[in-house]
Amino acid sequence: MKFGIDRLIADAELRRPLIGRRVALVAHPASVTADLTHSLDALAACEGITLSAAFGPQHGLKGDKQDNMVETADETDPDYGIPVFSLYGEVRRPTAAMMDSADVFLFDLQDLGCRIYTFVTTLLYMLEAAAESGKAIWVLDRPNPAGRPVEGTILRAGQESFVGAGPMPMRHGLTLGEMGHWFVAHFGLDVEYRVIGMEGWQPDGPGHGWPQDRVWINPSPNAANVNMARAYAGTVMIEGATVSEGRGTTRPLEILFGAPDIDAKAVLTEMRGFAPEWLAGCAIRECWFEPTFHKHAGTLCHGLMIHAEGPFYDHAAFRPWRLQALAFKAIRRLYPDYDLWRDFPYEYEFDRLAIDVINGGPDLREWVDNPDAAPADLDAVASRDEAAWRDEIAPLLLY
Repeated sequence: MKFGIDRLIADAELRRPLIGRRVALVAHPASVTADLTHSLDALAACEGITLSAAFGPQHGLKGDKQDNMVETADETDPDYGIPVFSLYGEVRRPTAAMMDSADVFLFDLQDLGCRIYTFVTTLLYMLEAAAESGKAIWVLDRPNPAGRPVEGTILRAGQESFVGAGPMPMRHGLTLGEMGHWFVAHFGLDVEYRVIGMEGWQPDGPGHGWPQDRVWINPSPNAANVNMARAYAGTVMIEGATVSEGRGTTRPLEILFGAPDIDAKAVLTEMRGFAPEWLAGCAIRECWFEPTFHKHAGTLCHGLMIHAEGPFYDHAAFRPWRLQALAFKAIRRLYPDYDLWRDFPYEYEFDRLAIDVINGGPDLREWVDNPDAAPADLDAVASRDEAAWRDEIAPLLLY
């Protein structure tokens, strides 16, 4: 199969509209061709393409920034002498000066298929800026490694943020190329938008979204493998909790939770008794870890790890958002007074609890904290939203 970047490099006809126009690239470390050449280098070597700028999203063009709200500065590329603008530094929306650097912006970011992964929001901000400045956006499409499944409540009106670009569920089921089409339609953007689609991607094929003949490269420091990408629509919510998501270990965001003062085995037993169907499609393993940094650094934590891989994985049955909600609920049922929700600034939101910012509203937190709430209560809200989203995106699917 071919990703969008591979098709663009190989096909002179696809590149023809770029001749005579200044081209900028939005990229990160996973922006590579099939032979692992970085897209910036591949485009620079391509006849007819005039590179005038590059852009880095959260974590930077080099992918060296570890945590949220760790900003990257602008710089000059030492090899090509072009400006490298940060979209996660002094600004998150590209400025007019940044947009003046090129005529066509090639967007080549590997996504995880999750609303909260900020590359989705960066695409919207680029599209809005391009509409205002009369510039063009091309998405060089890449797979959604989480595949087509949709899960979670839709972001509520007024809950928009850098981790909530619009009314979509946590696990949206789209590629970034398809998401761009949704942004254009939903927000009524008058912009020159084009997708250089993939060739041969099978979202329901053997890799369940991630092609088995392509290596995985971290698109961000803690996105280490496909297991993480599959689990992320659930485990990312732990960023809004006081328990650990495994940052500071070798398997971040593959941990359902970990803490020094919680009996993980008892939590798993509670989960199996409360909503056993929400544990389907994966294996859950008791584990111990000591984070070297971040929450509970230097402290032994008892936790649970998700294995959405190998013989344990059932793509159709796995529902990470419900699984994570269930873990929170089990902790709350066993430890009613546990200080579960982390109160701190999250992605530049200072007035709302982080868990609400992450989940796009208070629905999940209120369900967890309500001692009378049953699995069916959360499932009814989520199932309604999921069905509505599937209907909305059906005409936009390219594969």
